Amino acid sequence: MITRSTPLSKILEIGKPCNRCGHCCRFNSGFMIEEDIDRIAEFLKMDKDLFIKTHLTEHELFHTKVFKPIMIKGDKPYGQCIFFDKVEGCKIHEVKPLFCRITNCFAYSQDLIAWFYLNYLVNPDDPESIRQYASYLESGGKLIPGGHLHELVPDKEKLNKILNYELL
Repeated sequence: MITRSTPLSKILEIGKPCNRCGHCCRFNSGFMIEEDIDRIAEFLKMDKDLFIKTHLTEHELFHTKVFKPIMIKGDKPYGQCIFFDKVEGCKIHEVKPLFCRITNCFAYSQDLIAWFYLNYLVNPDDPESIRQYASYLESGGKLIPGGHLHELVPDKEKLNKILNYELL
């Protein structure tokens, strides 16, 4: 069972199987944490700022700034990752982002994504992050053990103030 406190080493083991079918790369791109950006820019022998400017787009999820590889969309709302090549697959496979290393097409994919969100994007000390996460859960977002609101913000009074916009 995957929980919020499952160690990264175990998450990497669970998420490791990848048959390199390219399905995820053809229809989306993963999130990048700061360490990914540094590692991939170095792998591509690029200046970090130039890499961000030419290969990534900035997004916000759970009130946290995050980058994603640019998607080549055409006229569709989805598209392939800029690092995907139809012949060779992922051009940065050996240094691919943590999100891409832990998510796959297998049984635990949604749990692994939820683990990533809880450990890298949801900030228990940021009221807006908690409110956005609450909305995610209310709309059917994946919940894993350790990800309940009362586990992230154990002080019931504080949690109520956050959810009622009394704490900004």
